[in-house]
Amino acid sequence: MTTGAKATRAIACPPPPLSRPPRLRYEQPVADATPGSVPTARKPVVGLVLGSGSARGWAHIGVIRALEAAGVRPDLVCGTSIGALVGAAWAAGELERFAAWVIAMRVKDVVSLMDLGLSGGFIKGERLMEFVRRSFVDRPIEDLPVPFAAVATALQSGAEVWLRTGSTVDAVRASIALPALVTPVVRDGVMLVDGGLVNPVPVSLARAMGAELVIAVDLSSDLLGRHLRPDRKPSPAPSPVGDWLRKLQESLGIDPPPATAKPRVPSMLDVVASSVNVMQVRIARSRLAGDPADALIAPRLAHLGLLDFHRGEEAIEEGARAVESALPALRALGLGLGARGAAAEDAPAS
Repeated sequence: MTTGAKATRAIACPPPPLSRPPRLRYEQPVADATPGSVPTARKPVVGLVLGSGSARGWAHIGVIRALEAAGVRPDLVCGTSIGALVGAAWAAGELERFAAWVIAMRVKDVVSLMDLGLSGGFIKGERLMEFVRRSFVDRPIEDLPVPFAAVATALQSGAEVWLRTGSTVDAVRASIALPALVTPVVRDGVMLVDGGLVNPVPVSLARAMGAELVIAVDLSSDLLGRHLRPDRKPSPAPSPVGDWLRKLQESLGIDPPPATAKPRVPSMLDVVASSVNVMQVRIARSRLAGDPADALIAPRLAHLGLLDFHRGEEAIEEGARAVESALPALRALGLGLGARGAAAEDAPAS
């Protein structure tokens, strides 16, 4: 195993501009040096943005596979939290090996990777990162075959931090440090936690890396209230006395008394998961409204819980289905097989 990686340098990103700069024109003709030649269209730089979402993030594997099958290969990738982990695997050329590990994961495997602690978070995260270091090559981010970056949050200042150099594993470890669940990471004297606190779907980072067309994956589109939905229990059978009492209350304008059955008190994990969902959904909507992606892929993953990492296969399948739904939008942007203008570009010159 080679681990010759430099320490991760935390780069605080600049504050967002007051107004969004004008987009570049992607397919402007480029003059050829040969006299009389026909100008060709320049291919835009395509960036892939992988959003946060804990166990739902395995859907990113299906998204990437489906994009490549459709003829869309991004030129750069960035991610937040679980999106940073999957994005790093793809940027390093390890996606298929990583996917095989995810699909083979069972509940006992998930439990074995959880090193419990009470200082900074319930899970230290070191056992998972040590497994990743043993199983996959940890290279400096700047040496990866595909440009990559991860997002973290400076806990003390709340600043958004872009991790673009140093150890890939260390950058991912900082990006996945979900508050209260995974312990923070200290880099260059700065305590870092999950990037989903400030930028769950980091479109702005992809544009800063040079992307002209951005494909973003949002894992939070259908999450609100998922962990606190009440149990559906059959209502008691109607009785003559009950019907008579209800009609009397209605005629007198009296509201019926509340049901005697107490609602189920959610577990601590349910409360944390629902709170994280509310926070990230609101932040993602706000950030995407200010800096929208050119194409948005939104897998439907509300049925997966925060720690359902053992359900990777169904998450991957849902990611692929979401890409199928987004293909018309991608082709309208000139991306993928069957895209607008692709036939003309591929046709031999007469």
